[in-house]
Amino acid sequence: MTVTPQAAQSVPGLLSPHLDDLGVTMHDGIGTLRLWSSNANAIELQIFDPDDHDWVIESVPLEPAGRGVWTVRTPTLRPGAVYALRADGPHAPGNIFDRSRALLDPYARGVVSTGFEHWRSVVVDESFDWGGVAKPGTPMDRTVIYEGHLKGLSKRNPRIPAQLHGTYAGLAHPATIEHLLDLGVTAVELLPIHAFVSEPRLLEHGLTNYWGYNTLSFFSPHAPFATRDSRRHGPAAVLREVKGMVKLLHQAGIEVILDVVYNHTCEQGVTGPRTSLRGLDNRSYYRQQRDGDYIDVTGCGNSLDTATDAASRLVLDSLRYWASEVQIDGFRFDLATTLGRDAQHEFDPQHPLLRAIIDDPALSDVKKIAEPWDVGMGGWQTGNFGDGWAEWNDRYRDRVRNFWLSDIEYTRHHSVAPVGVGGFATRLAGSANTFTAERGPLASVNFVTAHDGFTLHDLVSYNVKHNTANGEDNRDGADMNRSFNHGVEGRTEDGLVLAERRKAMRNLMGTLLLSAGVPMITAGDEFGRSQGGNNNAYCQDSPLTWLAWEHEPWQRDLFAHARRLTQLRRENPALRPRRFASAKHRTPSASVMDWYDQHGETMSGEQWADPEHRTLQYVAASTPEHEAFNRILLLVHGDERPIDVTLPDIEGVRSYALLWSSADEAPAPQETHFPPGAVVPLIGTTMMLFRADA
Repeated sequence: MTVTPQAAQSVPGLLSPHLDDLGVTMHDGIGTLRLWSSNANAIELQIFDPDDHDWVIESVPLEPAGRGVWTVRTPTLRPGAVYALRADGPHAPGNIFDRSRALLDPYARGVVSTGFEHWRSVVVDESFDWGGVAKPGTPMDRTVIYEGHLKGLSKRNPRIPAQLHGTYAGLAHPATIEHLLDLGVTAVELLPIHAFVSEPRLLEHGLTNYWGYNTLSFFSPHAPFATRDSRRHGPAAVLREVKGMVKLLHQAGIEVILDVVYNHTCEQGVTGPRTSLRGLDNRSYYRQQRDGDYIDVTGCGNSLDTATDAASRLVLDSLRYWASEVQIDGFRFDLATTLGRDAQHEFDPQHPLLRAIIDDPALSDVKKIAEPWDVGMGGWQTGNFGDGWAEWNDRYRDRVRNFWLSDIEYTRHHSVAPVGVGGFATRLAGSANTFTAERGPLASVNFVTAHDGFTLHDLVSYNVKHNTANGEDNRDGADMNRSFNHGVEGRTEDGLVLAERRKAMRNLMGTLLLSAGVPMITAGDEFGRSQGGNNNAYCQDSPLTWLAWEHEPWQRDLFAHARRLTQLRRENPALRPRRFASAKHRTPSASVMDWYDQHGETMSGEQWADPEHRTLQYVAASTPEHEAFNRILLLVHGDERPIDVTLPDIEGVRSYALLWSSADEAPAPQETHFPPGAVVPLIGTTMMLFRADA
């Protein structure tokens, strides 16, 4: 497939025609390879025997075509061809050429291994019959994301045939799709499926890079996730299995979002492996000092230098390929701040690459989600990405955890909470203090947990991390978790502690799915999956990280709560505003919010910050644009002491229908109705959702 961006003219270097059609393209049965390297003085294409990937059957030099582009055309370069590149160049600070190294084409659609740190590129037949299946095109306000690991999702599911366990086909199996639809999510966000490798350090300890944040190729799918049959038939069959997965998920109305790692590659530090970019043009592809030392803002050994047009174009072309050829619906950009760093290594929200991703017509229909930080200077940029971007909202995560967990633990020891309810309310209502009115609440991807950190179960069961299995003496992983074990560390048979933990999980899940913004559920949280307190299980490819599908009654109850909450989110547009409301004028598809205290009176300014005041009533009324008028009342009680709450008497409201309560072990089967002014008793740390009926 030819990948030729046609975006705005504001980034002419990045979109220059001389960077078009990089990689292998076919015309009249003859393949042309175009490659970019500004510092090489010679590049050779080697094509290998299809049955012996170490036996060279053809060697052809690439010719310079100007502006750093090299090209070669040969009929041997056809679908199924196995090839590599060898590059030579000057020896100077920053350049690490070694003609003896066989290198991957950065644009290769398939890769195969010939041994440790030895790889070959493969020309792939990309044909596939989509059968008229289109992308679901779920609007952001109706999106509920389910973040999970492709292998872990199906590896242990007894309803899936063993040969499909942990594969692309396993994710697309009817049993997996049925679970996703039953839960009510609209998109599955997959941890990296770009071809990746494990770091030598992990292999030496008998571990692997399970999460996959160590990219080998930006265009090739990770072959080990394919079925044995697809792997046996080669990269083209692996790609077809990936596309088949996407097609079946789309048929079910489920979008596919990829977690993509463009900020660094698996080549690690300057003395690490040379698999592709380092051997082709180290000076141009990686951020470095004048003396060749790397500027590492990712913590992974290297950082892709998106200040160069070719490196940025590599990212853009990869995105276009996956969005167009593989029909991917969205991307979550790992350490996205790195991609927006300029030639001085400072973050620029108007960086040409970030603007090109938003402006490119080929990417107009995909969701773009930034992880808005890296580990470099000025790396934390939550709220600072531009229009068109959504962002992982770590401020939301921290505030919600504090409110329901660490604040409660603090109160047990000090008899009063450290803060009031104001900060929590701001996050509940869409984080208007973080995202501009132009971007609105849908710029916030809300999450309480993610792949990185405690699971929901462990968040309420452990005060500290337990990562000794990772082989780093428990030094790895975050130390600040804002968790609360409710009095016992880890496993316990104490019925009171277990009941408190279950309610805490319901409060956290309820907050996530009833907040303005885009919610993201971590796979397994819907039934309380545990990782034994490991908050950095990146190297654990085992039952510790694979989802278990045999559940205890309390887990089935928790799933029923999650399913009920996603249903309520769908049915009540007041819970999912597209815009922030304005005090000056009516804003379509916003929610007008009013706040009341436990007495049903309008909240005073003093109450917001008062640590003694941890109870609020949140009324959100929609401003219809595409759906009927809707109004909800959400009660939040963030204190372990019980309290009586008087429902507010609001003009036009004749009754309140109780839709959901976190106090219930299982969701109530029927609605209960209360008149305005009714007194509702609440047990400690509880949420209740009502529909306000006119």
